[in-house]
Amino acid sequence: MIGGRPVVALPVLVSGLEAEMIRLGYKDSTMVWYRGAWRRLQRYFAACGVEEFSLDLAMEWVDGACGFFAKEQAGALKQTDVYLFRVAQMLGEYEAHGAVLRRYSRTVSKLTGDEAAAVARFEASLRAAGRSASTVRSYGTLAGEFTAFAGTRGGIARCDAGTLEAFVATLAGYQVKTVEQKLCAVRSFLRFAAAVGLVDAAVLDAVPAVRSSKQARVPSVWDPGDVARIVEAIDRSNPCGKRDYAIILLITRLGLRGVDVKRLEFADFDWPGNRLCVVQAKTGHRVQLPLLKEVGWAVIDYIRHGRPACGCPQVFLRPRSGRSPTRTICIRSWSSTPGWLTCGSARSAAMACTRLGIRWRPA
Repeated sequence: MIGGRPVVALPVLVSGLEAEMIRLGYKDSTMVWYRGAWRRLQRYFAACGVEEFSLDLAMEWVDGACGFFAKEQAGALKQTDVYLFRVAQMLGEYEAHGAVLRRYSRTVSKLTGDEAAAVARFEASLRAAGRSASTVRSYGTLAGEFTAFAGTRGGIARCDAGTLEAFVATLAGYQVKTVEQKLCAVRSFLRFAAAVGLVDAAVLDAVPAVRSSKQARVPSVWDPGDVARIVEAIDRSNPCGKRDYAIILLITRLGLRGVDVKRLEFADFDWPGNRLCVVQAKTGHRVQLPLLKEVGWAVIDYIRHGRPACGCPQVFLRPRSGRSPTRTICIRSWSSTPGWLTCGSARSAAMACTRLGIRWRPA
């Protein structure tokens, strides 16, 4: 026993993790890579004369294989180094929780037909209650995450306080607000499941409450003077710069969210009326915004001199493909509320900050 938990032989742990990853639908090519890494790890344990799994010893193997911790300190980690780290960490967390955590499986949370149907009914109930599309989407995703986890412990019908305790343990390391969101979604899903007879209503009492003040995190605020300097420093002599300049003006001048900028189509621009009409992705509400002269000319410059010629209805395109809209990442805007930039425009803004000596503040 270690810390009250029985030790597990490394081959047994590897076998269990392999079976779970196959159940979740990991690709054959991915499994081939993991099996090779597990064989190397097992040889290292054998050379050390250790049969039981030890996360500390596994991390020693990772560090010896790629110099992980020195590279981490120097900011020189490669993706292959991170993959080796995940090999050890996944084994440690599978030993502790008996499940593959969602942070490693973006698209492999395979649900059974009944489980998928339960999540779909839950999403339908949220829509019927008038919840926003973003809430339905995020709560549905998190309900699927929890249902997949419960599936490793006998299914949602056997969900009890022990299942919830084990699920909460998998959230270690997340920020408080993330844990709060996940547990709110789980509580909402279990409330629905209890109402339709899928679980015992008593299980709701086992969902812990997370104390989190709305002001727990001081928002990162951009000084308007810094924003002006960053905008002026963007290199507009190339197509990417023209695109990023227009995107950043739409965000900083009009307060658009990144997802709304990403979805902007030519039909949304009322050029004669100098207006921009946007259906907000988060609320579903249609809003009209004044198309400021500076913003309008920036968009026109990108369309005329920077945008690839294609039939895509979205205004802003990836510079290389010229066919698909931009992707988005979260940063803090210059105002006191969160703003969004595309991947490319975030890099342009970050490089401008570096040249100007302004601290870059991603969310």
